[in-house]
Amino acid sequence: MDPISALLVALAALTVVYVIGWVMAVMGTTGDKGPPTPVTPGAPTPLSIGVGAVTNFFDTLGIGSFATTTALFRFFKMVPDRIIPGTLNAGHTLPTVVQAFFYISVIPVDVVTLISMIAAAVAGAWLGAGVVAGWSKRNVQFGMGFALLAAAIFFTMRNLGLFPAGSTAIGVSGVLLVVAVAGLLGALMSLGIGLYAPCMILVSLLGMSETTAFPIMMGSCAFLMPVGSLKFIGKRAYSLKVALGLAIGGIPGVIIAAKIVKSLNLTTVRWLVIVVVVYTAITMLYSAFTEPPSVAEDVPPQS
Repeated sequence: MDPISALLVALAALTVVYVIGWVMAVMGTTGDKGPPTPVTPGAPTPLSIGVGAVTNFFDTLGIGSFATTTALFRFFKMVPDRIIPGTLNAGHTLPTVVQAFFYISVIPVDVVTLISMIAAAVAGAWLGAGVVAGWSKRNVQFGMGFALLAAAIFFTMRNLGLFPAGSTAIGVSGVLLVVAVAGLLGALMSLGIGLYAPCMILVSLLGMSETTAFPIMMGSCAFLMPVGSLKFIGKRAYSLKVALGLAIGGIPGVIIAAKIVKSLNLTTVRWLVIVVVVYTAITMLYSAFTEPPSVAEDVPPQS
């Protein structure tokens, strides 16, 4: 078996583990008594399915899904701020796995570079999710607010052509490989900034082709998101019904986008995303600064 095939087999196995872990966690909540909670089992709404389809459609095109989903969550008041990070990770995991299979299969990238950066992202996400899942509402608002502002800056740089010019190289070695591993901060996924823009900047700075960012980003996310998501799921720091909606709508959204990837003006779409993301970041930071302490310092229940 060649290394890429082995990588995809490992991803498939990890995905099965993730699904089983999620199902077992949900089954563990079915006997709970008392009022409904964010993880009370129930059918996802058409709105959450639609959000999953739209955000993962644009994620496949390189727009990203975390910032746009956060904006929609807050606009429609779908998810309390405290559990947005966990819902993003749990809901977008399966659509991201589908994207990873597509991009890793069709875009060439050096195997050692790919696997090394994926491993770094998984380690970062595991550590980051364990921290964020236990944060208070105010800390999540501050963290996501500043992370969204950073995402808006990255998107603006992308639209203005301010990313360093890449080359045709599909991998790095030696010191540059160490820099690549150190620079791939997968823990940012736990906050909701996403990985596309930081990954694009990193591969360009390393002198690699921009196209390699797609298999690296999607492969990293596909491996790190099940790992990080199980942390959030285990701590019940997410909305089950909304996460299910994202997953159900997201997979067909990815498949459709993969077939029409060249038919949209993505620069125009990115400018729209920038406006929405900045607005969302400002409102989240405003809430963090103005909410009463008794509300802002709400902390998640421990499993």
